[in-house]
Amino acid sequence: MSRSLLTVILAAGKGTRMRSDLPKVLHRIAGRSMLGHVLALAQAVGGDKLAVVVGPGMDSVRKEALAGARDASVYVQENQLGTADAVLAARDAIAGHDGDLLVLYADTPLLRAETIRMLIGELDRGAQLAVLGFEARDPGSYGRLVTATDGTLTAIREAKDATAAELAIRLCNSGVMAFRLQNPLEVLGKIGNANAKGEFYLTDAVEIVRAGGGRAAVVVCDEDEVLGVNARRELAAAEAIWQGRARERVMAEGATLIAPETVWLAFDTVLGRDVVIEPNVFFGPGVTVEDGAEIKANSHLEGARVGAGARVGPFARLRPGAVLGRDVHVGNFVEVKNAALGDGAKANHLSYLGDGSVGAKANIGAGTIFCNYDGFLKHKTEVGEGAFVGSNTALVAPVKVGAGAYIGSGSVITKDVAPGALALERSVQEERPGWAEKFRTLMARRKAAANK
Repeated sequence: MSRSLLTVILAAGKGTRMRSDLPKVLHRIAGRSMLGHVLALAQAVGGDKLAVVVGPGMDSVRKEALAGARDASVYVQENQLGTADAVLAARDAIAGHDGDLLVLYADTPLLRAETIRMLIGELDRGAQLAVLGFEARDPGSYGRLVTATDGTLTAIREAKDATAAELAIRLCNSGVMAFRLQNPLEVLGKIGNANAKGEFYLTDAVEIVRAGGGRAAVVVCDEDEVLGVNARRELAAAEAIWQGRARERVMAEGATLIAPETVWLAFDTVLGRDVVIEPNVFFGPGVTVEDGAEIKANSHLEGARVGAGARVGPFARLRPGAVLGRDVHVGNFVEVKNAALGDGAKANHLSYLGDGSVGAKANIGAGTIFCNYDGFLKHKTEVGEGAFVGSNTALVAPVKVGAGAYIGSGSVITKDVAPGALALERSVQEERPGWAEKFRTLMARRKAAANK
């Protein structure tokens, strides 16, 4: 874009229909708040200045805005008297800006960057105001876009103020607008509240711009793209749409999803080429899976990196800080947290590896536990390259197992093991001949006596 762009994101809505103590715009889709999605969109389309308008007392929304865009300015809409009133809450940002103005909504998280670029493109073609519209399946209470025969926008009529003829229009207003005006505040300042709600509608800017000799244009997008989230049902619908898009994208980029509808991706999931994802896999934020890796069914990954050619699952859990090297095998009912497994290492079943490292080509036997927490602090376990840890071993951190060492099955290791050594920690096995039959006879007598 040749001109600088100020994006004002309206995030003041309370969302009482969500039935939640959490502000509406902080509810998450694909692991990111709705506000976070819209902030990312604003940055993707080249917005060099961001202003976020919040309601009174919404400190959590302010923090989220600044977490997503450190340079954003946050303004408070004190009285919440409509969309124009909300935009004017960012008056100082608008007054200090020389360039285009884009208005987005924090509860509309599915907008695509290419759609916004089309909107700005209408300004490049000479419009002073461009509005994003959609053909509604059920226009209901949406504002209607009234157009002339040449397709230019003449007015936006709120449903409560519309005539019968205007209510028959199916082209509806999304609320998203872009302005290229010499003085946006002059136009915004002319908006009145002579309507059914007594609020200041941003939509009135269309007629004000036209009255001043300007042109207003419409860009039409799919209705799903401008889905506004005001209730849990709509949040679930937005999640489903987002997931459908993301699945299509990763498959187009070279990943195989055996049952796409059962795989859940996060906003930042990265899947390499020839990755295979089996059914019922969940990706939380912060996961990268490198080329040729396989994630088997019913696995859960978050904050993890999976190396090329690695195999995870089925029924595995990778928690934040899990880093698997090339060709690592992490099998069924294995949990890895804040631990790195070197190339070719294996932990094929029933283990917990937390706060530690496993060297290349080491083998972790079934039932192995890194005992990393003493009730107060976390400690680290280090298993060297090529080491063999026998089944049902407890490694009590802090502890180091040297390269090539062997740990006998059933051991509780509390001291460092030298490279190449064998470590065993077991009680002496005791055997009492004939004990079992005597025990059964005694217990049968007691049971019989108890049942009399």
